[in-house]
Amino acid sequence: MEAIPPAPPRILIVDDDDSVRDVISVLLREEGYNCVVANGAEMALDVAGEEETPLVISDMKMPGRDGLWLLENLRERLPDTSVIMLTGYGDTESAVDCLRRGAVDYLLKPPKLTDLIRAIERALAKRRIEMARKRYQKKLEGKVRDRTAELRSALHNIANTYQNTLLALVAALDAREHETSDHSQRVVSYTSAIASRMGIRGKEMEEIGRGALLHDIGKIGVPDAVLLKPGKLTPDEWLEMRRHPEIGFQMIQNIPFLSTPADIVLSHQERYDGAGYPRNLQRNEIHIGARIFAVADTLDAMTSDRPYRKGTTFANAIQEIKRCANTQFDPDVVKAFLDIGEEGLIRIKKEMAEKKLNPMQAAADAAESEAELARLTDLDDEPDSPPVGSTATPIGAPPAIIRSASGTEG
Repeated sequence: MEAIPPAPPRILIVDDDDSVRDVISVLLREEGYNCVVANGAEMALDVAGEEETPLVISDMKMPGRDGLWLLENLRERLPDTSVIMLTGYGDTESAVDCLRRGAVDYLLKPPKLTDLIRAIERALAKRRIEMARKRYQKKLEGKVRDRTAELRSALHNIANTYQNTLLALVAALDAREHETSDHSQRVVSYTSAIASRMGIRGKEMEEIGRGALLHDIGKIGVPDAVLLKPGKLTPDEWLEMRRHPEIGFQMIQNIPFLSTPADIVLSHQERYDGAGYPRNLQRNEIHIGARIFAVADTLDAMTSDRPYRKGTTFANAIQEIKRCANTQFDPDVVKAFLDIGEEGLIRIKKEMAEKKLNPMQAAADAAESEAELARLTDLDDEPDSPPVGSTATPIGAPPAIIRSASGTEG
């Protein structure tokens, strides 16, 4: 079967002089081009927009809108249309101006047929190359978008895998300590709320959330005889218990996306006044995430019921934390904590309880994004360190044996 030859390109000839239009169009039709005509710039713009017009040959000087006006509007509305300008003036400055504004060529009137044909072929060849380049670029951009979407999906899956791995580690610790997971779910929420009040956002917020989630992961390395002992610990057993921040740090420090949370894990038992452990850090030497976590953890420890005692009120816990600013706690963190207010803190706890009663909603929240790490946690923990100056039994609680990782008993 014989191949069908391609249709000749459509060329629009624009000139206010009827004789010039007719002569050029007749000559170009004899050369095999499909010619249409317009007697002015505004008409030409309409004709060019009716169907694909690869090339426009326009007079420079015309009544009303001139050739330069047409050129600029074609560049704006039909950027794939090439333009050759014709003029009766041999003005070099005008030629440069036309080319600067986007014309592909500039010929004097009346043009020689050979010069006109060469100019047309150059313009059409240049346009074909430019159109091929644009098609290639568009195709390449489409591939980039597809690959980017695939990469994002892969990264999202990796992030979910990381998160599930962390939750599995925390679940293992929960099961070992025979505790529920509500504590850490609330602590991460309190931590995130305080951090948000301090202007912390994005990646830093996520890392602090992970650090809060994993703060007690080192207890996996504490012997059962110490971790689960129902009675008082001996001094040697307390030394063993106090190793859990370093154990946790060693477990996760070499995992790239947990490098910052590892610092929080290592520092979560430090105190603002330097009386904490394991490194006796003070003030800004302690990671901001650990300083925030200390307040959040103490709040939940004091306001939560345990088998061996009743939790105190939020009002009492808030006053105790406020009293311990500048000693156990960073005063800036305490200020942000107080800004949340008693009602706001109670609302966080209530939301966590409602989420527990609505597992489908919890699952939906967990799928939103890794950035909402506070909604994805499932860790529990014993009270780490009662505020300085308080008894080992929290305010309002009956006497009982309470073990804290800080190394005190009461």
